Amino acid sequence: QQDPQFTQYMYNTMSVNPAYAGQRDVLSIIGLYRTQWVGLDGAPKTLTFGFHTPLRNDRVGLGLSIVKDELGPASEIYVDLNYSYTIPLNSDGMELSFGIKGGFHNLSTDWSKGQYQFTDPVFQENVSRFSPIIGAGLYLHSDTWYLGLAIPNFITTKHYNDIQESIAAERLHYFLIGGVVFNLSENTKFKPAFLVKAVSGAPLIADISANFLFYDKLTLGLAWRWDDSVSGLIGFQISEGLLIGYAYDATTTGLSNYNKGTHEIMLRFELQQLGRFLSPRFF
Repeated sequence: QQDPQFTQYMYNTMSVNPAYAGQRDVLSIIGLYRTQWVGLDGAPKTLTFGFHTPLRNDRVGLGLSIVKDELGPASEIYVDLNYSYTIPLNSDGMELSFGIKGGFHNLSTDWSKGQYQFTDPVFQENVSRFSPIIGAGLYLHSDTWYLGLAIPNFITTKHYNDIQESIAAERLHYFLIGGVVFNLSENTKFKPAFLVKAVSGAPLIADISANFLFYDKLTLGLAWRWDDSVSGLIGFQISEGLLIGYAYDATTTGLSNYNKGTHEIMLRFELQQLGRFLSPRFF
C-alpha cells in the first residue's frame, strides 16, 4: 500500500478522481477517519477532510482535499486543490467531466517510534521530504451510472515502506471507478460499484461493492477487496444535509491472526443552496 485507501471511497469520490469536484450539485463537506488492522502496532491510521462545490454556471467545480496518513514511524500529509469542467453530451443527462488537481505531499519520519529489524544508520535519521502533486481525471456519467479514470499524481514522491523499513519511491497509479444504480422499487435502490487500482510492477487492487438504499435514508452494503478483506457498510441520512457512515473490514489474509479488523467512520454534510435541491443520485 502506497496511497491511502478507504472502504467508503464512494462517498469521497473526489479523493479518487478530481473530475468529480462539484458533481453533487451542492456544497459537499466530508470527513473520514480510518484505523486499520486494530491491535497491530504501527498499523495505518488515516484522517481525511475535503469539500467541493459547483460554481454558478454549473460547469465548473472546485474542491479541496486534505489527507493525513500515519504508518509506523512515518506521517504523510497530502493537500490538493481540484478543478473540474463538465460538458453535456446529450439531452438525456449524459455528461463528461475533465479534472485536474495540484498540491503538495509531505513525508516525515520519527525513527524513535518502535523497534526495527534493520539498524542501518541511514534509516535512523529522521527525514522530512516535500514534493508537488499534479494529477488528472475523466468522469463520464448520467443520472444512473458513472465511469471514471484518473492518475492521482504524475510526479514521483517518496513513501515509507513498512516491509523494507525504508523510504521508497512511489510509482504511477491508475484509478478506474464505475457503478450503476437500479431502482428495485419506489423506495429501494441498488448500486453495484467497483474501484480498480493499477500500479506499475505491482498486483491489481480491486474493490467491489454492493449497496442498497432504502427510503433515501438507510444504506446497507457489502464490499470485497481482492486478496485483502471483506467489509460491511452502513449509512444513515440523519437529516437532509447530514449523512453518517460506518464500515468494518475483516482481513482475509494471514494478517487476520494479528489484528481485530479495520474501522472506518464518515460524516458528510451538504449545504443546500437557494433554488437548489440535493442530488437524487445514489453517487
